[in-house]
Amino acid sequence: MKLSKIRLITAALLSLSLAAPVAPVFAQQPSAPAMSAPATQPATAAPETTGSTQALPTSGSTPNGSVTPGLAELSPWSMFLQADIVVKAVMVGLALASVITWTIFIAKKIELGRARWRLRSALKQVAEARSMSEAQLALGDKTSPLSMLLSAALHEARLSAGLTSDDGIKERAASSFSEIVRAESRHMRHGMGFLATIGATAPFIGLFGTVWGIMNSFIGISKSQTTNLAVVAPGIAEALLATAIGLVAAIPAVIIYNHFSREIKVYLEMVARASGAALRLLSRDLDRSHGGGRHVRAAE
Repeated sequence: MKLSKIRLITAALLSLSLAAPVAPVFAQQPSAPAMSAPATQPATAAPETTGSTQALPTSGSTPNGSVTPGLAELSPWSMFLQADIVVKAVMVGLALASVITWTIFIAKKIELGRARWRLRSALKQVAEARSMSEAQLALGDKTSPLSMLLSAALHEARLSAGLTSDDGIKERAASSFSEIVRAESRHMRHGMGFLATIGATAPFIGLFGTVWGIMNSFIGISKSQTTNLAVVAPGIAEALLATAIGLVAAIPAVIIYNHFSREIKVYLEMVARASGAALRLLSRDLDRSHGGGRHVRAAE
């Protein structure tokens, strides 16, 4: 009995000694998943964050980096500097044509205004004159078409002294008046040919610059092998600038030409009135001279 009790106690002690180191192992096993889980979470989150930060610059860098700066540089001066030498020559020529147009406008406006004022004043001064000599005294040393007409009439009257044909004297004087009127018309129309030429040819010259610039743009597109707007737009804008400058030069030239055509027509009508006034004064002098001769013959 005692031997069996000893065996049972010995077996219980052995079982306890074997079970003691196993318990800590099982106690540590639940903590392993808790430590491994946080380690795997940063590993999976890091690629997601990295991928999102790389996608944002990629989506915004292409339009902001290529299109916007290119469009910001498209000013008229920069387009002129970047244009081809032929397009630059066209632009410079059209700019000079525009300067010529406005120079003619200012000079012709001053000249025509002064001529109309002098002629209107001369017509008022000789309105009450009874003879050519009185008219010349009223005009004095002032130069105007009317003074030239009176000088021509007096010259013809002196050359025709002793002739009895009044019609012949008037016809020759009228011929001299026509030459003076034509000379005045040519003088006032000086510079109108430039305006007509600029107004007619400036759009076509600008169109030539545009066609040349677009040809160069297409050549550049074929070399770069891209149809991106940032590559195509600058060349086409430079080409269209030539047409814009051509229109800027042509439109004012046409308007100014039509304006001066009307103004010169009004002025030439005033010159025609002055010619009629001079011819009437010559006719009065001729009638007065023949009337005095008739009175002398009647007294004899």
